[in-house]
Amino acid sequence: MGAIAENIRLVRDRIASAALACGRQPEEITLVAVSKNFPKVCIHEAIAAGQFHFGENRVQEAESKIPGFRAMPDLHWHMIGHLQSNKAQRATELFDVIHSVDSVKLARRLSQAAVSLGKIIPILIQVDLGHEETKFGAERREVADITNAIANLQGLRLDGLMTIPPYFEEPDQARPYFAALRELSHSLAAEMPGCLGQGHLSMGMSHDFEAAIQEGATIVRIGTAIFGERSRG
Repeated sequence: MGAIAENIRLVRDRIASAALACGRQPEEITLVAVSKNFPKVCIHEAIAAGQFHFGENRVQEAESKIPGFRAMPDLHWHMIGHLQSNKAQRATELFDVIHSVDSVKLARRLSQAAVSLGKIIPILIQVDLGHEETKFGAERREVADITNAIANLQGLRLDGLMTIPPYFEEPDQARPYFAALRELSHSLAAEMPGCLGQGHLSMGMSHDFEAAIQEGATIVRIGTAIFGERSRG
């Protein structure tokens, strides 16, 4: 077994343990392997180990990877990075799910692109709960308005919320951010039943995903724990 395959096995074991510890089933959590800055050979190794959901941060990098995997229809590509409105068309062509919708403007661009392609694309609203200068997302107070706007746009299916909390050495310190996203999801669902589709909570990365699962994550985005440290070149 190669290093990536072994890492995937270990991550899946940790997901299962975290889920069972809080009375959930491991099958409730989707593992997205974040392949940004890693070559296609690493993705092939992950696929051979049974991994079929992959996350990319940039449209430009995705353009050099995703088309080469079109012969594998079981793969699901997740756009998890900040998305500019002028990249909406290409992102809609490349990706199966977009986690980082943070404005009505972007939602409208994605809607236009999806309609032009004759497809319905699942999306998540990215919520900025940490208020860091380097992070993106809609303000919490804006999420209801964005949700309402998306309900009137063709070609989109709003399926939940996403957040990236600040980095903490102690993963439990991220729990309040995960809990806040869960509470926001519940609030929106109570005000507008069915507005979040499958009700996904995309939260948790390599250093804090177990805490995220215990706070309700349904999608975790794992890069380093699967592929190793990223090259910055």
